Parts: sequence; C-alpha cells; structure tokens
Amino acid sequence: MQEFTKFPTKTGRRSLSRSISQSSTDSYSSAASYTDSSDDEVSPREKQQTNSKGSSNFCVKNIKQAEFGRREIEIAEQDMSALISLRKRAQGEKPLAGAKIVGCTHITAQTAVSGCLSGGPGLGHQEGWAALILLDVPVLAGVAVFAWKGESEDDFWWCIDRCVNVDGWQANMILDDGGDLTHWVYKKYPSVFKKIRGIVEESVTGVHRLYQLSKAGKLCVPAMNVNDSVTKQKFDNLYCCRESILDGLKRTTDVMFGGKQVVVCGYGEVGKGCCAALKALGAIVYVTEIDPICALQACMDGFRVVKLSEVIRQVDVVITCTGNKNVVTREHLDRMKNSCIVCNMGHSNTEIDVTSLRMPELTWERVRSQVDHVIWPDGKRVVLLAEGRLLNLSCSTVPTFVLSITATTQALALIELYNAPEGRYKQDVYLLPKKMDEYVASLHLPSFDAHLTELTDDQAKYLGLNKNGPFKPNYYR
Repeated sequence: MQEFTKFPTKTGRRSLSRSISQSSTDSYSSAASYTDSSDDEVSPREKQQTNSKGSSNFCVKNIKQAEFGRREIEIAEQDMSALISLRKRAQGEKPLAGAKIVGCTHITAQTAVSGCLSGGPGLGHQEGWAALILLDVPVLAGVAVFAWKGESEDDFWWCIDRCVNVDGWQANMILDDGGDLTHWVYKKYPSVFKKIRGIVEESVTGVHRLYQLSKAGKLCVPAMNVNDSVTKQKFDNLYCCRESILDGLKRTTDVMFGGKQVVVCGYGEVGKGCCAALKALGAIVYVTEIDPICALQACMDGFRVVKLSEVIRQVDVVITCTGNKNVVTREHLDRMKNSCIVCNMGHSNTEIDVTSLRMPELTWERVRSQVDHVIWPDGKRVVLLAEGRLLNLSCSTVPTFVLSITATTQALALIELYNAPEGRYKQDVYLLPKKMDEYVASLHLPSFDAHLTELTDDQAKYLGLNKNGPFKPNYYR
C-alpha cells in the first residue's frame, strides 16, 4: 500500500508551459508538453496584477475577467438555492467567525458560490481563503485565489505554498480535494499542521491518505470524511456523472453512442452513473470489477462483467472509474483498435498509463482542446481525452445543482469541526453525522416542491426513531 508520504507525481499536470497551435495538423514529440490554447504565453506568476480593491494578493491568468466571473457566479446561484439558504440562516450566528480556511479544490462558478468562497464572509470567517485549480477556468469571488487553467506541476505546488505561507495569516482549517494540500502542510509546515482545528476531505484518494496517516499515528487533527457521506456518494458521484459523462464525450468527440461498444472500468457510484447514461443511448456496455458485490450489481442491471483484456480489441470507448492506478496499461493501449476513445472519470490522472504513451515511437497530434490523437507507427490512432485527467472537469461542465449538494455538505462539515466542543472529535477520521446528511438533502427538496411525510408518534415508536431523524444509521451509504 502506498505510504501517505509517497504521493504519485502528477504527470498529467503539464511540466512545460509553451503554447501550441490549435491547428489539427500540429504534431509534436511526445516528450514535449503544453498548455491549452491561450492568448497570452506569459505565466501568471510573472504578471503584476491588481484588483479593484488595490490588492495583489492573488495569482490568476487575467484579473480583467473578474466581472465575467461575477456574472457566471450569479448564473450558478440560480440553481444553488439550498446553499444560499444555508448562508442566509448562518449569517446571524456566523458559525465560522475566526476561522481561517485554506483550500485546494477546483474553482468554478459553482464552487465560488459555496460558503467557502463568495459566501464565506457571511459565515463569519476571514477572507483568508485561498484555492487552487488544475483544470477549470477560475472565477474570482473577492478572496485570495492562486489558480489558473493550464498550471504546470511546478505551478500547482507553488500555488499551494502561496496559500499556506502567508505573512501575518495562518490557516486553522483545511478544505481539501485529493489530499495534496494536507500533504503539503503536513510535510512542509508541521507547526501549522499541528494547529489546524479540522480537515474536510471530499475525494476517495484524499480520504485514503488520511486513513493511512491515522493508522500510522501521525494524524494530529480531526478530519471529516465527506467523500463517504450519502449526499456525496449518491448525488455527486452517481447523478452528476450520469449526466456529465455524455456531456464530456459529446463535446470532445461528437460520437454517436447508439450501437457503440463501451467498457466501463469500475461499477461504484461513478461507474453506475456512467453505465446508466450510456445504456440509455443504446450503447453496448461492458463492466470490469474487482469487487464481487459490485460485479453482481452490474450483472443484475443487465451488464456483462468481463476482464478488460477480453474486450479491449473490440470496444469503441474505454472509460475508467475505479479511483485506482494503471487500470489501462500500455499493453491495453497497444491492443486497442483504431480510433478507440480513452478517457477517465475516476481519480486524478493515475488510471490511464499516459506516461507510457510519451515515447519516441509514438506521435501526439492535438486535434482540438483536450483531445489528442496518439499515433502508432502503423498509423493506428487512439483518441485520448484530457490527457487522462477527469473528463467531466476537463471537457464539460458539472451540473450546478449537484455541486450545491456537495458544497453544502462541505460547509456543514467545516462548521461542525470548527464549533465542536473539545473532546467530541479526537485525532482521527470521522464520517459526517447522518443528521447532517439528511439536513443537506432536506434543504434541496423545496427545489422540486417535494413534501415529506411525517411519522406519527406511534409510528416513530414502532420504528425506534426520532420523528425528526436521523432516519438512517451512521454506517448507511
């Protein structure tokens, strides 16, 4: 098992920052790397920018786009009424008064709406929030942001350090997505890490790393596992991916799904969402699984469970959804048929062995933004999307309503950890209390004009429940 301190290098994060032509005939050596199309080759780190308030405590690609970002935020707010409602309810109490939150997450208009960005001061915490981005177009929300689309590996870690290493300001809460920020503070700023009051982590990999740290006895602060909350698993992972997988594939390849053979690697919540969407459009879907329970679920849902090697020569699309690494190897890629589409909906850039494709015998051709043809010596082409990074975050949009659910869950987790009395949470990893899960869901029901049935006293007694919940045990997912 990989040690917490041995983080994999994010080879998908581009190590060079030169721009390339967007011509479909532009070929380049696989040893080279690049940034997406940009009208400015100057690194944001080299620019001198000042916002409308005269502050230069940020680093984005173009501060002149701030007004555009504000309009994007206003659009997103229309479908995030639950988060806005939570923000209004909390404004009087200011449950995060005194909190200094540092975060590492994708920045979009939707995340800017969350209580940790544009709504943050309303909850009482200082505008010391800073966030990072690898793939998404950043929008500004009046807080310190170090992020831009097309960051290199070096840029990514530089942004994290600028968020943490601030004169006269020290974070006391962490909001993380993937564990990179937690790792950086733990390794580089141990004195800061020891003073952190709580960590909120929303990804499979980040949670896994926290559990490793806890098992080794090195986790000196309480952490909240948001990834395994019901509102994250059932909505963000399942329903979000059910819609965004098609959006990403259509935008990048214009593919017709009817009759296409697709293999989905992994049948967790993400895999279930992807398979349901593809099946609905007439695709022939295969599933690979290591877990017999998930495999049986796939069979009962009408999918054939296979090994990847059994179908790799015939499928038209390969989608990874496992959260693991090296799911699609060079051997698999060598055996794929011409024009096979390969993409990742799982974690980071580890599932597809993209590094093995950056070899002298292979030619890379940029077709359009986030779409590469990897060409073999015999002329075979494999269509690689987003260089193996997350398809929906790289090539499409994520449904605003689902992000409202996730952001509300994160905000409540931050509030819970920050305000918990001493002794409630020890130096360990905790699941979000089920009562909070249900509260997040209840905040979103008015959007559908949904009306809950209330238990009678006799019914509640019969079930052994409180009339107001929680209605599910803490282990329910």
